[in-house]
Amino acid sequence: MSFEGFLYRALNPVYAREPLSGRGAALYGGRFNPKGMEALYTSLSIMTAIREANQVGSLQPTTLVSYRAKIERLFDSLDEEALHAWDMDTAALADPVWRDAMKATGEARTQTFARRLFEQGYQGLLVRSFAAGATAGNLNLVLFQWGPEPPARLTLIDDENRLR
Repeated sequence: MSFEGFLYRALNPVYAREPLSGRGAALYGGRFNPKGMEALYTSLSIMTAIREANQVGSLQPTTLVSYRAKIERLFDSLDEEALHAWDMDTAALADPVWRDAMKATGEARTQTFARRLFEQGYQGLLVRSFAAGATAGNLNLVLFQWGPEPPARLTLIDDENRLR
C-alpha cells in the first residue's frame, strides 16, 4: 500500500529540535525496530500521537509536530492475510513483553519482522496503536526510510520556523 497525507508526532521537548531524527529509536530499539535501526514513529491522528508519547503515567510536557508525507511502499498490518504470509498475527504485534524478549534474545519478534520488511524494500509499516486507551481506529505509521525525496518523502510542517 501507499500513503499520502498528514502524519503527527508528539515529542519530548528535549528532542523537539530534531523532529526528523530516528536516532532515539535506533539507540534503544522500539516495538518495530531493533537497536541500531532508525525508525520514525508517527501517527495518523493528533490524539494517537499524544497517547503514544505519554504511555507511562500522567501527561508530560509534549511538543506536537506534523508532517506532509508521501510514502510509496508500506506494509499494511491491518491485513490479516498479509500478516500470516510473514508468519505474524495481531497478537504478536501487540505483545506487551516485547522489551523482555529484546533483552533476553537481542531482538523481539516484532523487531525481526520490521527488519525483514525493511530488507524487502518496505519504507514503513501501518499498524494500530497499542498505547493505553487506544482503539482499533488509532493508527500509527512507523517509517524505516524517510527524507525529502521519493519514494518516502516526509516534510516537517514548520512554515513559521518555530523549531529553529
